[in-house]
Amino acid sequence: MTDYVLAIDQGTTSSRAILFDRNRAVAAVAQQEFEQHFPRSGWVEHEPEDIWSSTLAVCRAAIEKAGAAPADIAAIGITNQRETTLVWDRETGKPIHRAIVWQDRRTADDCAALKSAGHEPTFADRTGLLLDPYFSGTKIAWILDNVDGARAAADAGRLAFGTVDSFLLWRLTGGAVHATDATNASRTLLYDIHAGGWSDDLAERLRVPAALLPRVMDSAADFGETDAALFGAPIRIAGIAGDQQAATVGQACFAPGMIKSTYGTGCFAVLNTGAEAVRSDNRLLTTIAYQLDGKPVYALEGSIFIAGAAVQWLRDGLGVIASAAESGELAGAADASQDVYLVPAFVGLGAPYWDAGCRGAIFGLTRGTGPKELARAALEAVCYQTRDLLEAMRGDWGGARDTVLRVDGGMVASDWTMQRLADILDAEVDRPKILETTALGAAYLAGMRCGLYPGLEEFAKGWALDRRFLPAMDADERARKYAGWKDAVRRTLSRPD
Repeated sequence: MTDYVLAIDQGTTSSRAILFDRNRAVAAVAQQEFEQHFPRSGWVEHEPEDIWSSTLAVCRAAIEKAGAAPADIAAIGITNQRETTLVWDRETGKPIHRAIVWQDRRTADDCAALKSAGHEPTFADRTGLLLDPYFSGTKIAWILDNVDGARAAADAGRLAFGTVDSFLLWRLTGGAVHATDATNASRTLLYDIHAGGWSDDLAERLRVPAALLPRVMDSAADFGETDAALFGAPIRIAGIAGDQQAATVGQACFAPGMIKSTYGTGCFAVLNTGAEAVRSDNRLLTTIAYQLDGKPVYALEGSIFIAGAAVQWLRDGLGVIASAAESGELAGAADASQDVYLVPAFVGLGAPYWDAGCRGAIFGLTRGTGPKELARAALEAVCYQTRDLLEAMRGDWGGARDTVLRVDGGMVASDWTMQRLADILDAEVDRPKILETTALGAAYLAGMRCGLYPGLEEFAKGWALDRRFLPAMDADERARKYAGWKDAVRRTLSRPD
């Protein structure tokens, strides 16, 4: 009898593997960090072999911790950092360049040129995305243009492109399967989310040969089996979703109007809009939340590039805190009379501003400002940015107005941060008992496909609340603080409106 599902959660700063049992409880966890590379200002890269080796290591470690054998594992589900771009040789399986990470801004000029040429409306209509270096399409073209012989090899069909899920799938199956799922495909600037396929026209405009592209499948599907040599016997791979979409599934946000927000390296809010692909008038993204049985469920998404990464910067860059965990305690002890604003535009600003050229700034510093005030400013920046997203969602879709926000990710363990989030949003914030919602979503997709886990409705009944945070801040204080944030952002933008 198969008792487990193995979830691979390949993230921006670490790779994790979590083994869930048949009751969807965590049986074992393994995690391994890997190095980040910053060759130039605004450039972010990963070594592909670090991604692969860390993923393989944590999978083996989790299986060993649980005392499981391959025969005990019903399936593997994969969730991944989205938009991060890899190109590899189909014959050797070796990447031809470091992975270009979703945070990377090197193709900002390329995106600006496409905008100037009037192409953004076409891309937005078909893909639901804006022309921004965040997405994979211009990254692919950059690699082909900057690696000797790459473009000719791509034209000849010798190279393969993939986001991290696709690269891991290729490696796990020993090169037998080159595929992705609809959620990851929808983040490339190349996938028509309405027609449900790659757009030859958009690929041509981005100068991406069609021969590079993987097959697109449902989020719960038969993606093949692992090479027997990796774990001692083959294991079925049955679920794939980008990390934010996997968290949407893990939070059981299956009904239109439900919102989840994940707080990790960045912050990503996703609003389920059902069968309707809602076009945003507020510079949000229209994307695919998940796809089952060939039917996409759409969402509006707001992407914040820097959330927990701002706390990491305080720890690793400035050295003003010893650990990320102490940031909430420091923030709670900060001088309430100081209004310090951190605009964490280290790699530009995402939704709803989409300004690749601006960089971070701190406003309101005094001689009395210290680690406590900086910690509070970093955590409040996440709350203000979330409100930016929620205001935009309410403007685009009336069903978002009275919803409760379901939260997950590493930052939500801080009671101070979650209470401040509820205060700034003037909305209820629900923290679930299971915080590993991204991995749970990937595991659920795979477990549902192989019959170990129930259907959507039954799964949703199992969602359990840990704590609901209710807004308690005075309305005038909330308005004053948010106005200060908006002013700080206006001063930071490279092209103030």
